[in-house]
Amino acid sequence: MTYSSTPSAADKGAPISDRARWMQIVVGIVCMVAAANIQYAWTLFVPEIQAQQNWTRASIQTAFTIFVVVQTWLTPIEGYFIDRYGPRVIVAAGGFFTGLSWIVDSYANTLSVLYIGSAIGGIGVGCVYATCVNNALKWFPEKRGLAVGLTAGGYGAGSALTILPISSMIHSAGYQAAFFWFGLLQGAIIIAAAYFLRMPQKEHVKASTKVAQTRRDYTLGEAIRTPVFWVMWAMFIGTVTGGLMAVAQLGVIAHDLGVKETPVSVLGITMAALPFALMLDRVMNGISRPLFGFISDHIGREATMFVAFSLEGLGIIALSRFGHDPMMFLLLSGMVFLAWGEVYSLFSATSADTFGTKHAGKIYGVLYCAKGVAALLVPLGNLLMEATGTWATVLYVTAAMDLTAALCAILVLKPMLARHHARNAEAAQRAEAQGVPLSSAQPAGN
Repeated sequence: MTYSSTPSAADKGAPISDRARWMQIVVGIVCMVAAANIQYAWTLFVPEIQAQQNWTRASIQTAFTIFVVVQTWLTPIEGYFIDRYGPRVIVAAGGFFTGLSWIVDSYANTLSVLYIGSAIGGIGVGCVYATCVNNALKWFPEKRGLAVGLTAGGYGAGSALTILPISSMIHSAGYQAAFFWFGLLQGAIIIAAAYFLRMPQKEHVKASTKVAQTRRDYTLGEAIRTPVFWVMWAMFIGTVTGGLMAVAQLGVIAHDLGVKETPVSVLGITMAALPFALMLDRVMNGISRPLFGFISDHIGREATMFVAFSLEGLGIIALSRFGHDPMMFLLLSGMVFLAWGEVYSLFSATSADTFGTKHAGKIYGVLYCAKGVAALLVPLGNLLMEATGTWATVLYVTAAMDLTAALCAILVLKPMLARHHARNAEAAQRAEAQGVPLSSAQPAGN
């Protein structure tokens, strides 16, 4: 274990301006936007692939599942390389694999090749996503929620810039051409942007005065031996499951509620309820991450979690009761997505606050695997719906998970974190009083 301390003379550098720090966030957002299409533009390619290759839709969508699994479950390994080699090398490698993924897809005449392309894409996007979030955590400890929220928001809303050009090329030149040329473009942008990424020295940053943050840098082994890590892991699963359920099943839910094709008019825009809700999802998902991240920088992570998770749980309950009305379906689904996207800023920021930033890549990588567990729970929603004959049961279960996580944030996580930081502060004081290196002090009870 190591503690944050004054850097050696070799590590010291001149203080860096806020403008230079924000430039790191901007570069990270550019990388995230360029990587986002592999996930968010996939739906544009599926009908064209099916029409030309005569593969079943289920077999094509297996490629997307492979992408999500690889992107999620390899994050701890990518975190190891991030902490060891820094952001520039890992994002450049991620850009190479991101571009290669779509180039492989452009030549895929068998499902096996399509699946290989998806696995490559999972590696590439995982490298980009994990590294850019990790870099934001390190550059802005005093605005960690906002910095991570903006970075993650680039991924959540990034595809909005290229959806129309990709759709246009698919219809004018074919999906293979869109895969190939946008693969080259996206990969090149990420690789070029990676050159400008770097890791801060200790004197480049300052700690938050509003959010408790550890002076100690935990290793991965030490972090996963603390109860607080597993409380966050369980909360992550509970909250992300509801959002993934909504993303995966919203179309089916809209159909069963009888509002899928019903037109809805808002601010002069008239669309069917389902596509309108899906469009609103993109907007709310992008807004959610920096919004709640910013709030958490000022009122604390746990209080923000309580508000956001409660909002999501209550939104899901209201959706089950009033979703048969098209306008309420639109508004309540938007509320659910607004309260869901913030998990990717709040948990990463809380992890760095709790365990330090030296090994943040590995530690958050393992914590992020909770999303993979939640993804495995999503299909159970279909089984529960078939067993009970109604989506209301599924929605009530996911709402209960959200509300339980909200209560845990205040009643369990907050006091645990208070004790966690108090122990670390006492250990640091003992080390200073004894005149020994901070790395030699063991927090009591850890």
